[in-house]
Amino acid sequence: MTTSEQFQFNNEQLAIINLLALDVDLIPIQEAIGRLEFEHLSEPALVAILKITNALYRAGAPLITDHQYDALIFKLKDIDPNHPYLAAVEPEVLAESKTVPLPQKMLSTDKAYTFNEIEKWVDRVLKAAQEVKVDASEIKVRVTPKLDGYAAFDDGTTLYTRGDGVRGQDITRAFTRGLQVVNNGDRGLGPGEIVISKSYFDEVLSQHFENSRNIQAAIIAEKKVDENVQKAIEDGACVFYPFQLIDNWTGDYKTLLADFESIVEQIWNAVDYDIDGVILEVTDEQVKAHMGATRKHHRWQIAFKVNEASADVEVLSVVPQTSRTGRVSPVALLKPTKLSGATISRATVHHYKMVKNNGVGPGAVVRLVRSGLVIPKIELVVKKAEPELPEHCPSCNSVLDWVGDHLMCGNVNCPARRENTLIHFFKTLGNNDGFGPKVIEKLHLYGVDEIHQVYQLTERDFVRFGFGEKTSRNLIDQLRASRELEIEDWRFLAAFGVNRLGAGNCERLLQHHKLLALFDLTVEQIVDLDGFAKLSAEAIVAGLSSIKDAFFEVYNLGFNLSETPQISELEVAQSPISGKIIVFTGTMVQGARADMEKQAKELGAKTAKSVTGKTDYLVAGLKVGESKITAAREKGVQVLSEQEYLDLLSTD
Repeated sequence: MTTSEQFQFNNEQLAIINLLALDVDLIPIQEAIGRLEFEHLSEPALVAILKITNALYRAGAPLITDHQYDALIFKLKDIDPNHPYLAAVEPEVLAESKTVPLPQKMLSTDKAYTFNEIEKWVDRVLKAAQEVKVDASEIKVRVTPKLDGYAAFDDGTTLYTRGDGVRGQDITRAFTRGLQVVNNGDRGLGPGEIVISKSYFDEVLSQHFENSRNIQAAIIAEKKVDENVQKAIEDGACVFYPFQLIDNWTGDYKTLLADFESIVEQIWNAVDYDIDGVILEVTDEQVKAHMGATRKHHRWQIAFKVNEASADVEVLSVVPQTSRTGRVSPVALLKPTKLSGATISRATVHHYKMVKNNGVGPGAVVRLVRSGLVIPKIELVVKKAEPELPEHCPSCNSVLDWVGDHLMCGNVNCPARRENTLIHFFKTLGNNDGFGPKVIEKLHLYGVDEIHQVYQLTERDFVRFGFGEKTSRNLIDQLRASRELEIEDWRFLAAFGVNRLGAGNCERLLQHHKLLALFDLTVEQIVDLDGFAKLSAEAIVAGLSSIKDAFFEVYNLGFNLSETPQISELEVAQSPISGKIIVFTGTMVQGARADMEKQAKELGAKTAKSVTGKTDYLVAGLKVGESKITAAREKGVQVLSEQEYLDLLSTD
């Protein structure tokens, strides 16, 4: 990565950037990347840089390091902890081609930079185990290298890019070119990474390519493969490495914590491929299912990365920023300070109660901890000062109210709240490619601030707002697709951004009540459900009431919603697989594995992605390696062919 002030994007980079349709001025972004100075970026420019650097990294032309990218992520968290980009899986940007649904979701991995964060993660695992009555002594943690490759998913027939975690692109051509599964493994083992041997790169390819990312991207490129890359494929130096086959350390959590450094060192050097950390994950399927996932990462999994530093920094001022929920977040502007090679000039103060109680104001001195971050978190206040507390919303000038630890803007028509609500809706919906923050920002400038109003726009409206004719047609197509493509009812509800109604709680509610019936629920009815406290229930009832009119304006546009199976229906279903744990593997004849998993759940079964001693059935389709079947049988798991499984379902 050059640090020259004259840095400019080349034609190939510009072509990739154009695919993002960012609609921003690239010159200041170009200058910021060239100088590695990101402290004074506006939020739109910061998000644009994140998208650009992510896209170029995945295209094999990285401009900044992983730590610098992580730093920008944390800077965005400081500016807006609820920004949609933070809740999304970083997309693979390959080409202007159709996206297709992935066989299963591919999420990012949450990150930790200190041993203390790992201890806290283990505590969460143990708490989850206790809640599902799993003996803590039985808890095992699997530690694997965090491969720094090109994320992909292999279902045995098709190889997909990770895309946005829900939809990717077909890159099966990589296998057609001779790409092999590592160690001559079988196809169809699910998620993994396309990687290249470090030693082969150093000895053979380093004279032709700047870094291995160039090669990873070249393997899947639509155009003809470079002859050096093709030879690397034929030599077996480039492989698809399924996570199921990766080298690992697996043991109890006490040993992990006691020997953490040596285990990390062992795994860090276990493979001849680039890695950027180690991944820790729980192996118990019951605990994993209970912990679940956010929209971006699994809670039962975490990546450990190394890099930290600290410094005492003077606060110049604290500025407020309003989110879609009305929460006003304080951001401390700091005296520019060098920390691990980066100039730090701002950091989050979490909430205004912290500002008030800890004396975070002009002249205060705070201790920052940088764990791979450009904008670190505040660890403590070294020297207090008189705090500055805003009385009015910085966006609409409404009087702010205290709600718990937070200052809140109660104006539902606040411009910042409305714009961020639109961004949240389309990001959470996840079935359209065109309505990112820049598009929403432009629509908002022209008075479009309701979700249903976006769907009522015509191609002529978009042209009138300054979009090109091709872009306008594409946006109309995306709006049509977002109504016509099937989408889960819990995701649709979550897109409205009701407080305490994230995706998990939406799905939990809909397991007991139909979508439209939710608006008539009382606090008592929600509290009666497992997992809902009174405070959450009160917030949910109030939130549903506040969005009711907007919800039905959108719902009546006719979305293709799939209903969440009702738990009461699952309990009365006396099917042969009710209560069983089933793993589906290989290529199925009767339909996609995802559909079979959904059907199994509707019949009262639990589905898992990997076989353990608690698995009841391994349903094996086509192209399943004998080693996997043998390993399952050794654990006492009953292995069924697809037809045997269907015959089982037909029994009385």
